[in-house]
Amino acid sequence: MPLARRARRSIDIWPGFVDALATLVMVIVFVLMVFVLAQYFLGQALSGRQKALDELGREMAALAEKLNMQTAANASLQAELVASRAEKDRVEAWAAGLNQDLGSLLALKDEKEAELAAERKVSDEAKAQLALLNRQIEALRQEMARVTAALEASEARDKEQKTQIADLGKRLNVALAGKVEELQKYRSEFFGRLRKVLGDRPGIRIEGDRFVFQSELLFDTGSAELGVDGIEQVRRLAATLKDIAKTMPKGINWVLRVDGHTDKRPITSGRYPSNWELSTTRAITVVRTLAANGVPKDRLAAAGFGEFQPLDTGDTDAALARNRRIEIRFDQR
Repeated sequence: MPLARRARRSIDIWPGFVDALATLVMVIVFVLMVFVLAQYFLGQALSGRQKALDELGREMAALAEKLNMQTAANASLQAELVASRAEKDRVEAWAAGLNQDLGSLLALKDEKEAELAAERKVSDEAKAQLALLNRQIEALRQEMARVTAALEASEARDKEQKTQIADLGKRLNVALAGKVEELQKYRSEFFGRLRKVLGDRPGIRIEGDRFVFQSELLFDTGSAELGVDGIEQVRRLAATLKDIAKTMPKGINWVLRVDGHTDKRPITSGRYPSNWELSTTRAITVVRTLAANGVPKDRLAAAGFGEFQPLDTGDTDAALARNRRIEIRFDQR
């Protein structure tokens, strides 16, 4: 509203200024006319017109005062005109700023409209992806339900099978325990009869489930060939084993395992690279002799352990001799 009033004032200045100028011109013209008339009348009645001259002087003074007032008014109008021009320049600058701000706002509006359009497009794509994801989740839920049902059925079958397996395991353990007990009975009988056949000789002993021969009873030092006494001992072993085998039920799946062992001294014979080869060859020699004397080959097994499973860890001759041995194990396959 102040700007509108100032704008109207600046518009009304020009008519006032023109009026002032017109008035000034009219005054000047009037003054000149008066002056001319005065000169005329003065020239006509100079001698007795003092009163008219004084009156004219007063009029001139009044006119001068009016002129001064008009001049002051003109100066005021000039100042207002200058101020009006400055205000006009300020308003024009303000309008230019407004136009610049308006351009920025329009550009921002276009940018926001473009962003809004892009967001709407993205929103539509997101809705489509969400719908697809919901369909996939629903399909996954259905698949999970099918898998859960199948898993529950499988767990039920597994539980039933575990019950059956546990029952079967119990029966198997009972049967196995019976077979082990029966095998233990024949093992005891075998070892007992073997002790009688071989006699109570030094170097032959029973240790737990093993019948142990000292190597010197069967082999010479560093050799895997049975001596005469060794062959006789193995023959007696084979005969006893065959007699016991005749009385065993067919359900006992037994095997006679021959294990060869040496002491920890390195072998000096060039025929065997290490004690492993020597112990293994000795066990195989006993097995072959048993097979040659009628023991079924499928009931025999040979293993060589070298010096790695000693009975005595000492370094004395007695300890080393105790570790050099052939062990006979009557076991179940």
